[in-house]
Amino acid sequence: MINEKICLDEKNPEVFIETFVPDTIKFRVLDAILIIPGGGYSWVCDFKEGEPIALEFASKGYACFVLHYSVKEKAKFPLPLIQASRAMKHIKDNAEKYNLNPERVFAIGFSAGGHLCASLGSLWHMDEIYREIDMEYGYNKPKATMLIYPVITSDERYAHIASFHRLLGTENPSEEELNRYSIEKCVSEKTVPAFLVHTASDAGVNVNNSLLLAQSFNEYKIPFEMHIFPTGRHGCALGSDITADFPDMSYPSLAMWPTLAKMWMDRM
Repeated sequence: MINEKICLDEKNPEVFIETFVPDTIKFRVLDAILIIPGGGYSWVCDFKEGEPIALEFASKGYACFVLHYSVKEKAKFPLPLIQASRAMKHIKDNAEKYNLNPERVFAIGFSAGGHLCASLGSLWHMDEIYREIDMEYGYNKPKATMLIYPVITSDERYAHIASFHRLLGTENPSEEELNRYSIEKCVSEKTVPAFLVHTASDAGVNVNNSLLLAQSFNEYKIPFEMHIFPTGRHGCALGSDITADFPDMSYPSLAMWPTLAKMWMDRM
C-alpha cells in the first residue's frame, strides 16, 4: 500500500492528505475517494472517520485519500473548501502515479466533514476557489459525493449551529451568511449526484439535514440514493464494532452502508 503524507499548503502544515492506495496489478486502474472526516469544524475525527474508512474502501479496491483541513478559528469558509479543492487537484494531477482514473474521483464526508463534502459537490464552481488555485474550471469537481450523517442546514430547528459558527467565524451570523453555506439552499443544476446515509435516532445532527438536502436534489433532478437506518448514535462511522464507541453505534444493518455505497459507485 502507498501510505504517505502530502502537504497541501506550505503555510499551514496541519493541512494535508494521507494516502491509502492499494498496490495492484498495474493494468487495473482504480477509482479514488477523497475522505473528509467530521469534528464540528473544531477538530478532524480521523481516528474513526479517516483511516478506518480508508482501509475499508481500500479493501474494496479504491485509492483513498484522507483530508486534514483547517479547523477552529482557521475554519472560516471558503478556506476549507479551497483546501478540499487542492486535495482533488493533487489526486487528479497524480493519477498516473497512483494508477487511478481521474474521471472517477469520488468524495465522502462525515458530519461536519459531510458539510464540507456537500459544499465541494455543490459549490465547486465558486470564484474564490479559482482565485486561489490555478486549475481548469471544474477540475476540483468530484464524480459524486457520499454524505454520511452530514451537517447540511442552518435552519434553527435542525442545525448543528456550532459548526456554522465556526465555518462562518462568528457566533452571531446574519441570515445571509447562514444561507450562503446552508447546502440545501446551494443545490443547483451544477450539483453532482450523491449517496446519503443517516440514522433516524441521530441526536447530534438531526436526520432532517439529510431529508432537506434530498428534497433539494429532487427539485433539481439531481440523482441521489438515500438510506435512513432506524437506530444509531451520531458518529457511528462504519456502523460496526471497528468504529463503535457505544453499543448503539454497531448494528448489522447499519454496517451494510459501505457495501451499498460501493454498489452505488459501481453504477455511476
